[in-house]
Amino acid sequence: MRNLDPPSSHGPLGRMPLAQFANPASPARRRSSSLKSCGDRVRLEFLILLNERVRLRLEPIRLSILTWPAVPRSVLRRVLRKLLEVICEMQIPVSFFFDVSIVIVSFNTRDLLRECLLSVFRTVGSLRVQVIVVDNASTDGSTAMVEQEFPDAVLIRSKVNLGFGRANNLGFQSARGRYVVLLNSDAFLTAGSLERSVAHMDANPQAGIAGGRLVGPDGSLQPSGRMFPTVLNDLIVLSGLAARFPRSRFFGRFDRTWADEREPAKVDWVPGAYSIIRAEALADVGHFDPRFFLYYEEVDLCRRVKQRGYSVWYWPDVTVVHIGGESSRQVPSLEISRAGAQLTLWRMRSMLLYYRKHHGLGARFAMLMEILWHWLQSQRRQLSRDPERRIRARADRILVSMMGRAWRDTRGGRLSPAQPW
Repeated sequence: MRNLDPPSSHGPLGRMPLAQFANPASPARRRSSSLKSCGDRVRLEFLILLNERVRLRLEPIRLSILTWPAVPRSVLRRVLRKLLEVICEMQIPVSFFFDVSIVIVSFNTRDLLRECLLSVFRTVGSLRVQVIVVDNASTDGSTAMVEQEFPDAVLIRSKVNLGFGRANNLGFQSARGRYVVLLNSDAFLTAGSLERSVAHMDANPQAGIAGGRLVGPDGSLQPSGRMFPTVLNDLIVLSGLAARFPRSRFFGRFDRTWADEREPAKVDWVPGAYSIIRAEALADVGHFDPRFFLYYEEVDLCRRVKQRGYSVWYWPDVTVVHIGGESSRQVPSLEISRAGAQLTLWRMRSMLLYYRKHHGLGARFAMLMEILWHWLQSQRRQLSRDPERRIRARADRILVSMMGRAWRDTRGGRLSPAQPW
């Protein structure tokens, strides 16, 4: 067990120049072949990631540098730049300590986290796996459980709830695998799922991110490969047309419910409950955008990955059991609970941040569409004599008010409110 304080803001996966040169056909290598650029971005910690032959050649120099009592930063930078030029000229690929680094973010989910970790250690097979647990200031004894029952896991404690994206970013900084797997604490790996994920990524060098077939505990299929949000896609889902016509290529487009779930496919994005990310791609595009506290962070990451020339895949032979399921975009039955209202407000904030970032003025159209829809629903239901429909009408009015608040909180999607939300 290593009990880590939060690492520096630029760990090995924060900026990993060598990984971008490991695959000659990668988009990163095509975009940059400058040895000087490679050297400029090097940090001393990357030397331990080299394969044994190179590491043995450089180890005396590295140890000598570390023993110097006072080294001007400019001198150290020139020395390291020269070392990296030699490495790049040799064109020897990076050797990672692990095949996979699994990052699990937990917030007061001790019992689920235990089952999640058991599923990981049962299914690693022949892979070299690093397990990283990032605890988001839990108060239920999660950290003590991990320390006592899973001493091989890397435990990172956060003093505050960082949300999904920032907590994973913390885990990325400690990752030493050639692939990084995101796994929710309420998601459980099945036999062979991890090995198949790695095999697929190895066979598809252009795959930047991939996901598997998410199922509930009862075996029911959950959305696993999706299209990017648009105002039209949001309206189709919000109106219920997607649920009513799931086999329609038009109405079932967002969740691809028309497609054969048994067929692999290139998709726009995969849920963060389980996804495998190429370390090279993560170093290339950067980590999760810290402005997203919860929701839309994996959508944003997949979009950036695709923009950099990588592909996003859905693989049906990788099965993961996910208890959480799909968070509904519509009002739950009858009243909105306090917790439900909070999550809905977070979803609205993140939606506006995403639309402003990737669609500019589309943020305003998305806001107006959702407000208009809920207002019309509230007016229609209020006319009913059915008490249940009147309760739903009140919930619709609350949603109209919450979207207005989310618009103000984010200044129209231009900034993220102070975190934790």
